[in-house]
Amino acid sequence: MGMHFMGEREFSRLDVLLDLDCCRISVADAMQLLRLGRSQVFRLLAGFRRYGSASLISRRRGRPGNNQLPHAVRELAMTLVREHYADFGPTLAAEKLVECHGCRVSRETLRQWMIADGIWQDRARRLPRVHQPRNRRERLGELVQIDGSKHWWFEDRGPQCTLIAFIDDATSRIMHGCFVPSESTFDYLRETQAYIAEHGRPIAFYSDKHAVFRVNRAQSNKGDGMTQFTRALHELNVDLICANSPQAKGRIERCFGTLQDRLVKEMRLEGIDTPEAGNAWLPGYIQRHNTRFARTPARPDNLHRAVTETPDRLNDILCWRDERYVGQQLTFSYERKRVMLEETEVTRSLVGKYVDTYAWADGRFDVRWKGHSLPYRVFDPDQQRITHAAITENKHLGATLAYAKALQEAASLPAPKIGKQRTRYQPTGRKPPGRPPLKVKPTFDRAAIVTPHAAE
Repeated sequence: MGMHFMGEREFSRLDVLLDLDCCRISVADAMQLLRLGRSQVFRLLAGFRRYGSASLISRRRGRPGNNQLPHAVRELAMTLVREHYADFGPTLAAEKLVECHGCRVSRETLRQWMIADGIWQDRARRLPRVHQPRNRRERLGELVQIDGSKHWWFEDRGPQCTLIAFIDDATSRIMHGCFVPSESTFDYLRETQAYIAEHGRPIAFYSDKHAVFRVNRAQSNKGDGMTQFTRALHELNVDLICANSPQAKGRIERCFGTLQDRLVKEMRLEGIDTPEAGNAWLPGYIQRHNTRFARTPARPDNLHRAVTETPDRLNDILCWRDERYVGQQLTFSYERKRVMLEETEVTRSLVGKYVDTYAWADGRFDVRWKGHSLPYRVFDPDQQRITHAAITENKHLGATLAYAKALQEAASLPAPKIGKQRTRYQPTGRKPPGRPPLKVKPTFDRAAIVTPHAAE
């Protein structure tokens, strides 16, 4: 006799059938316990009396399924995969088998076959990707890693914001940090100016591929390929290096992991719940953090260079600069606004030329021509709002929604007009004059006409 393996379901049925066969329970009780009909209970009982407990086990157990593909199809598919698609994934290999060879196999079936033959490994058995460690820079200020971390820094006590941090690669020291609404160009320019004013100019910054630091569109062939941030660093003689992966700038990533644990709890104990209070308290925590986690550099030299630019020149560098074309009416467009230059002897000669625009993070705006400021006024200030087609990056979405909410609460927009807006037609109830009605020719009833022959 062979060995039979029974599951929990078969064992429960066996107990009920044993009690029923010994008349310890009735057929009605067996129907209720097995949740089967009367005929099904008698069928199981007859099989049990004839074959014993083996009758409760499905006869299909251990046999191939009815929908299983033939062995010849498996051999054909795996032969094609070994010859042509050995390094393909299951999804792409299944598509190529259908397109190029007419062998239709589902992706999951092919995946199981490739795993069984050792061609493919599932995610649980793959070896983890190894990132080789990079040696630290030897001197302070040689390479400064810069990044932002969006997190609930104040937990549920305050809004979600971003912490921008500057970390020295040689020492892992937090050189500067600040809470900002989002990773915008203005925020990075302002914090870079604060960093340079405190420590000087480093040799290079090390960042990710965020749009603030790098032009990521391959089809963008206009301009010099620099963003506003890289243009400012170029004028300050500071290089910018973009990392290819988050692991390449692992020191600042690990530092953010530590801050998301320690800094959040420290601010909870201090009762800090706003970015303004956090920025006022942050320098003291950074000093304690550096005492605990900073490393000693391999060489004691400090490569930070002194700032030679005047404060006014530094402000002109670390701002948003652009060029605008002046039209016939001495106007140009800027950020969905119409800017009109005041008519003077200088501005009258600027028609058809480009002027320089300067915008700062605090909202200041200036228009210049060859370094001289030009008087201007905003033609329609109500146009400065978020449009229905505004394009916003994911990292700026939270700040944009907060700005839109503030605008909606400040002023209610007029209700949009509906209906016949273009013609502004208002019905009067009168029928408009048109063509005169056509004259209807009289009709004659031929049956009513009596001919002389008919009268006779």
